[in-house]
Amino acid sequence: MADIIIGSIFLFVGLAVCGIAGIRRRSATRIFAWLGIWSAMYGTVLLSQSQPLLAVSPSWVQISAPYANTASTYLLAVVGPLAFLELSLGRLRLLLQGSVFVGMAIAVAGIAFFVFAGSKDKLVIYDSLLAACFLVVLVAVIAVPGLSSRYLVLPNRGVLAIGTLIFAIEAVCNSLSVPLGFDTPRILDHLGFAILLFSFGYVALQLTLANERRLLSVENELAIARDIQTSILPSGVPELNHARISAAYRPMTEVGGDFYEFIPVDQNRVGFLVADVCGHGVPAALIASMIKVAVQTVAGCASDPGAMLCGLNRVLSGQLRGRLVSAAYLWLDTENRCALYSAAGHPPLLRWRCGKLEQIESNGILFGVRPEFEEYPVCTMMIAPGDRFLLYTDGVTEPQNANGDSFGESQLEHIVRSNQSCPALELSDRILAAIRHWQPASMSQQDDIALIIIDLV
Repeated sequence: MADIIIGSIFLFVGLAVCGIAGIRRRSATRIFAWLGIWSAMYGTVLLSQSQPLLAVSPSWVQISAPYANTASTYLLAVVGPLAFLELSLGRLRLLLQGSVFVGMAIAVAGIAFFVFAGSKDKLVIYDSLLAACFLVVLVAVIAVPGLSSRYLVLPNRGVLAIGTLIFAIEAVCNSLSVPLGFDTPRILDHLGFAILLFSFGYVALQLTLANERRLLSVENELAIARDIQTSILPSGVPELNHARISAAYRPMTEVGGDFYEFIPVDQNRVGFLVADVCGHGVPAALIASMIKVAVQTVAGCASDPGAMLCGLNRVLSGQLRGRLVSAAYLWLDTENRCALYSAAGHPPLLRWRCGKLEQIESNGILFGVRPEFEEYPVCTMMIAPGDRFLLYTDGVTEPQNANGDSFGESQLEHIVRSNQSCPALELSDRILAAIRHWQPASMSQQDDIALIIIDLV
């Protein structure tokens, strides 16, 4: 009856821990999954060898119990090292991986002997020897502070050291009891294993809580970083005679590497800059913030896109640390009805005019390739009421659907053509909605997005 009760407790606790780890689905909870499997297997061994329980069980349980018992017995020596693998470092990790490999080989061979020859204990001696070697190494590493700090990730060594030592003492006493001619109560086996699991679970919980606190701190810092990045972007769009402007920015993560800026001179003239830092996340966001500073140093060249891009390339190249940046710059003069455009390895400017969507390319090399590069070509265009310009980063056209097809300029042209009478702000919203709809619902945003739409009226 004690075996049935204790086995049920181990099995229930193990399954519950595995369930919690499965719900959480984080790498930090993997240690609890192995801990739960370890406990459930131990409970399975106890229950599957209880004759009173099997006598009142269905026939399929009685048939499968010996197989479950044999598999769990052999695999206990595999799951233990897998659990401690989550806490190990360096050579100890390699040693545990080797122990897992050897244990799996013994388990497969032992289970095969049982299935095909009916021999349940054929390789149990080797399995026990492997478990004993694993326990000796573990006790040595945990007991010596220098070794534990070098080879284990332990927020609290004392608890695990005590639990492992108690289990080791109980295992040694149980091994010596038969040769010395005395019996040890089976309850001590269960108690020793329970203490080991408890100490291991305590350390795992501390480690998980520390990781959760660290993750929360990182999330808070990312939220602050996003607020800072939002503050360096324009707070609104410039008021321009004969033009309506819309701007949208959607980072893939908390912070992104896309950037846009307006350089207004007066109510008739303004410059539009869009840039895309290769990569994502905090490193790209830091470079995007540097672009903000660089723009201030070359703002005097606002009316000359070629000089503007040359200046930005010269200022940024020494700070990019191997990263590359694409950019596009549009200078708009509504009084003289002209526009100037130049780009650095950026997707083409789109102009909607007279029922046609034109791609305007005037590209030089990316920022960060050659600091001295000064040959950014400039395209001059005459503008008229009804013209519509779209400046964007590749996060608009590169998202893929479930079939791997990119959103592309064709989809973008279709949306612009279908909504030619919509104001700039509404068109921007519809483009972003179409991109979200294009991607599978289970897939998050694939790239940072920046989009500026200018309507001439």
